[in-house]
Amino acid sequence: MGMEIFDDIEQGSPEWFAIRAGIPTASMYSVVSQKKGPRGGIPKGRTTYMYKLAGEIITGEPMDSYTNAHMERGKEREAEARELYAIIRDVKPKQVGFVKNDNCGCSPDSFVGDVGLLEIKDALPHIQIERLLKGALPSEHVHQVQGQLKDTQREWLDFMSHCRGMPPLIIRVHRDERKIAELKVDIDAFNEELHQLVEKIRGM
Repeated sequence: MGMEIFDDIEQGSPEWFAIRAGIPTASMYSVVSQKKGPRGGIPKGRTTYMYKLAGEIITGEPMDSYTNAHMERGKEREAEARELYAIIRDVKPKQVGFVKNDNCGCSPDSFVGDVGLLEIKDALPHIQIERLLKGALPSEHVHQVQGQLKDTQREWLDFMSHCRGMPPLIIRVHRDERKIAELKVDIDAFNEELHQLVEKIRGM
């Protein structure tokens, strides 16, 4: 099937929840990539996420289909950060709803030109201070960032940490082909297990 770009749907809308139902998405790739512990234990987060996706496939209902005040505030501040980024970089970021790539997908905050992406994180003040002092991509977002580059087939991503009243942090991250290859293996294995789980439940 390859890559499909859905740029006519709004993130957080019912259509957006529907298009991503039943497939792992980049914001959860760190969970998808969790490995068994030294005693063979399966990480709980990975199992829970798989159960949720299986539920979406079997019932046809997205596991999340609502917005709340926190999410609405995030949308507002994301727009503010996007405008600031456009001024700083002298570019015109293009919003996109969802990018599906075979058995997975992602929701980039924006496309930048023909080869770039923008990912915006709204940070609390103490988090922003820590990120500014480190001046590097936070480790907890590596899977998501490389996953977005994998899914969109783009060359780089500007990670922007934004907090009102503080300087923004913008880190350009390029494709890490080794990490992307590892992610693909993990996602394929996860989806195979997901398929087997769905078939098992349907057969009961």
